[in-house]
Amino acid sequence: MREEEFIVAKVYRGDFHGEPAVWLQAGAYEAAVVPQIGANLIAFRDTEKCYRFLREPEVEGMEAFRAAPAVYGIPVLFPPNRYEDGKFPWEGQVYTFPVNEPATGNHLHGFVHTIPWEVTQTGADETESWVVLELKVREGHSVHAYLPHDFTIRLRYTLSAWGLHQQVTVRNEGASRMPCLLAFHTTVNAPFAPGSSAEDCRFRLTAGERWELSERMLPTGRFQPLTPEEEAMQGEGVYPFFAPMDNHYTARPQNGRNRMELTDLRERVTLVYDVGAGYGQWMVWNNNATPGFFCPEPQVNLVNAPNVDLPADRIGLVSLAPGEMWEETARLYCKQA
Repeated sequence: MREEEFIVAKVYRGDFHGEPAVWLQAGAYEAAVVPQIGANLIAFRDTEKCYRFLREPEVEGMEAFRAAPAVYGIPVLFPPNRYEDGKFPWEGQVYTFPVNEPATGNHLHGFVHTIPWEVTQTGADETESWVVLELKVREGHSVHAYLPHDFTIRLRYTLSAWGLHQQVTVRNEGASRMPCLLAFHTTVNAPFAPGSSAEDCRFRLTAGERWELSERMLPTGRFQPLTPEEEAMQGEGVYPFFAPMDNHYTARPQNGRNRMELTDLRERVTLVYDVGAGYGQWMVWNNNATPGFFCPEPQVNLVNAPNVDLPADRIGLVSLAPGEMWEETARLYCKQA
């Protein structure tokens, strides 16, 4: 009999510290998503070992979470990261986004991680549980005012003995070509195990070259030399808080995989964040080298891509013709270190 046939899978509607949530359970794993706050996958846990892999708000921190959901769980960014002066040139037009990062004069992180999504399906069988959420943008929707296209973003989370699987699909349902620029601001606890410290943690990333960023945190189009610690990040692993990081890298898959791995040396356990090759860029942010959590962010596009004079394929400036779809998957799971 297969291993997964022994697990118990379940899905139910409940709450997360008072916020409506859909909970998934499968064996030792459980996860929760909050549809009203950007379809944020706010919790992914191993209940037997008391691991909490993602940064979760506590009860007293829910207002802070609602005010800044991008630094908890797995927020959806569309379009992700920064855009110079809030300007977004596209197909002969210029879209104007609010400048919401006064320090740089840029727009930051798009519009979909703070607004309600619709739960369109839930289910469970003998081996896994799942939830499907959708954001349908049409004329009159708050996002349509800035991105004037008809489209749907669909998220499916599936929990099983093999961990947490994520599938994201963007479908252009309008009459003109639309940009498909997306990332996940995945916020990982370091450490994720009770009794461990940040010093017990090492992480690896399939990063390639580091983009040079200006004082406004925008790419110059050039690359910077990697530090010895960044070279270790590509290989044997490095302490996640070795220096302040708000760094942008190309993705360079290794052994056919595009991934981040976070190892707890004390527990001898590795959290694997395996993402698809459709994510051609990585951002890494570690809250000014403050131990506790950091964000390895798989990203389709270069920061500020529509304003960068480089080939579209090189910088992930993806477009969808009417009726076209873009789709990618990712998985979070544990293995022995």
